[in-house]
Amino acid sequence: MNNTAIHLYKTSTPSTRNGATDRRGKSNPRKNLISGQHHSGKGRNARGIITARHRGGGHKRLYRKIDFRRNEKHISARIVTIEYDPNRNAHICLIHYGDGEKKYMLHPRGARIGDTILSGTEVPISMGNALPLSAVVIRPIWMTRLSPHVILHQTIHYRIHPSRYPPIHSESRMLWKEACTVWEEVLIDQKDESTSTDMPLGTAIHNIEITLGKGGQLARAAGAVAKLIAKEGKSATLRLPSGEVRLISKNCSATVGQVGNVGVRQKSLMRRAGSKRWLGKRPVVRGVVMNPVDHPHGGGEGRAPIGRKHPTTPWGYPALGRRSRKRNKYSDSFILRRRTK
Repeated sequence: MNNTAIHLYKTSTPSTRNGATDRRGKSNPRKNLISGQHHSGKGRNARGIITARHRGGGHKRLYRKIDFRRNEKHISARIVTIEYDPNRNAHICLIHYGDGEKKYMLHPRGARIGDTILSGTEVPISMGNALPLSAVVIRPIWMTRLSPHVILHQTIHYRIHPSRYPPIHSESRMLWKEACTVWEEVLIDQKDESTSTDMPLGTAIHNIEITLGKGGQLARAAGAVAKLIAKEGKSATLRLPSGEVRLISKNCSATVGQVGNVGVRQKSLMRRAGSKRWLGKRPVVRGVVMNPVDHPHGGGEGRAPIGRKHPTTPWGYPALGRRSRKRNKYSDSFILRRRTK
């Protein structure tokens, strides 16, 4: 399977000029992990009335069932294939769990076929592993390279045989004693869960849960990555790809790393109008060229101004700059800084 080549089209016709597509090898999706979509993404409701404009048509698609929950705890899984998914701009990978389960998941950047991934509360901080944000061990900076198991073993050894360590007046002896005290406090805090894993500040994560057990909902697009910037109390502070800074419960899980297919926007896929129609996108018509019955900007003889102080939507509401987010939304208290444009 060719996973890296990008095919550049020769300029044989105007529609192929400067075109480039990802030549990722195609593999047949597993039948038990796909389902059909009846009138999905067409912009119509159950009565056939347009509820989302500029959508309709498009190529037929089979929906891939993606595992956003990653609830196979402490069972190692191996990446078998990396596949194209027509329903998203990120690639997906098929993983085989040790107990025989097979699932799709988002492809983390840098993951290769044959790599092993884990999910749970006691897994290492490595690319593709999923773990809750609460899996924390407070450690001094000078000891961050040691694993929790090594620290626990050496802490117990220090408490039993303190005479084997440097003299009490030396700086290293005092630092070691302080580190043991911090480690023991963490053990008391976490009810002797000595195998917890440290997710340090600044960790790049994606596929982040908002509600515990619901599955990842944030940072799932191609190249998306969020950063863990603070932890306090029962919440963790994240910087999302949009620039928004918000609070998430520490019990929610996230996947370490960045979503793959980072260069998706560097490939010129829209070589002609039909390329947009294949994606299910219909033409966008300006309101000023419509009739008055269709749009508030319509009507007039020839090219006429809109006849209003401010532009409006087809339903008469202010457009271009008006905030559309609902007021007093329940999640306002969790957002520390609005997204940046």
